[in-house]
Amino acid sequence: MSSSSHNDLRPLAQAMSSAVAVDGVQNALTLEQWDLLAPYLVPVMLAAGELLFAEGSLDRNLYFVESGSLSVHYQDAKERIRLAIVGPGSILGEGAFFAHRARHATVQAAAPGRLWCLTAMRFAELSNRQPGVALALVMAAGQVLARRAVDSRRRVAST
Repeated sequence: MSSSSHNDLRPLAQAMSSAVAVDGVQNALTLEQWDLLAPYLVPVMLAAGELLFAEGSLDRNLYFVESGSLSVHYQDAKERIRLAIVGPGSILGEGAFFAHRARHATVQAAAPGRLWCLTAMRFAELSNRQPGVALALVMAAGQVLARRAVDSRRRVAST
């Protein structure tokens, strides 16, 4: 996993506004809000096959998918079970972000991609300095969580 320091969120905002998946984030933030959010996010580049996080890990990072596709899966006693494929315009990590719980599944890049990471500490800073942006972000993440909760196939994919 590599990161760079340039925080141009225009491609991410475009991915969010054109998301087609039922659990994608559509029109969550204005362009001005994306600009205010940019300093709080860290870009993450994943190669195909690279792990983003493993089931049971305890971080509360929230990830925004700009490009690529990610496989959400868990391993039972017999085999690896794919729960979902998540693509551009969606988020990952919402379960641990909201519930302060261990990751429910493993997320691995199915294709190379670019994500943006918001740590719990940076979210706390964002909440203090830009409460309107933080609220819009939480509402968007809650929207994804709610959509996944009503879709029985994706319910277990909440990470």
